[in-house]
Amino acid sequence: MRACRPAIVTFLLIWRCCRLGKIAYVAPMPGKITGGCAVGSSAQSAAPVIAPDVRMLARGEGWSVAEYVCHAGPTDRPFEERHGEVAIAGVVEGSFQYRTRTGSALLYPGSFLLGNAGDCFECRHEHGIGDRCIALSFAPALFEEIAATAAGSARFRFSAPMLPAKRSLNAPAARMHELHGEPVAAAEWAIGIAASVLRAHAGASARAGSVSSRDERRISAVLRHIDAHADEPLDLDVLAAVAIMSKYHFLRTFRRVVGVTPYAFLIGVRLRRAARMLATTRVPIATIAFAAGFGDLSTFNGHFRDVFGATPGAYRARALGRVARA
Repeated sequence: MRACRPAIVTFLLIWRCCRLGKIAYVAPMPGKITGGCAVGSSAQSAAPVIAPDVRMLARGEGWSVAEYVCHAGPTDRPFEERHGEVAIAGVVEGSFQYRTRTGSALLYPGSFLLGNAGDCFECRHEHGIGDRCIALSFAPALFEEIAATAAGSARFRFSAPMLPAKRSLNAPAARMHELHGEPVAAAEWAIGIAASVLRAHAGASARAGSVSSRDERRISAVLRHIDAHADEPLDLDVLAAVAIMSKYHFLRTFRRVVGVTPYAFLIGVRLRRAARMLATTRVPIATIAFAAGFGDLSTFNGHFRDVFGATPGAYRARALGRVARA
């Protein structure tokens, strides 16, 4: 289900632990990043290190984009690595635990992993098997240019390990699927995603205190359940049962771990899927709305317009127009 160097090699090793992370893959390029980090102790066992499937999507001067599909699970050995460049990764499927200098967090669909150049990190898959991410890597010089405008400082560094799947990030999260082959379009896309994430990070409020590993494991199970059944009617009682919690405790814990309510997360999953279908197919809009899990077209249109700033038809026209020009 889910999975996570100069620009490419550094990046491929960077994400070795999580699909974004566990890469035993070394491209034939200079700049190999080695281990030796100390973000915390981790049990070293005879368990194998699982390398993800890696697909380079695009690259240019100072940036690269790759897809990582990880198949690691709870029994696979995590290990520490170092971000050679600035890393921003959108989680598409699955969930995993990410730990770096700025903190620890559960990553899940719609959230963004954040990594500062030079920081050590570790990823674990304690609650399930596999994840998939679209990961961007930026050389420090290019990232400084982006940050100077988007975050107000060329010396910006991420102060948190991730950004949760908040409503303001649904649009950039959906755009993770819109990368096209034309070099200029691809570069604009990568820089645009980075700018959106930086603006969201600059405006984000501090997250609540740490949660127990038990609560994190339970909420991870709910996230996977929602992801697998987002096109179906979902009941709060069922979600609370998956978490093995009372409804009240579940709601409080979910928001503390994920950053949004269960309903907001569900709507985000549905909207991102619909946006992807709109941008890549000519399936009728009503069919897409119902397939994504919306009960009626007007509700879908309203949610979509509020989040993406355009009607589904206008969004599709723009997306397909970009493909035609590319």
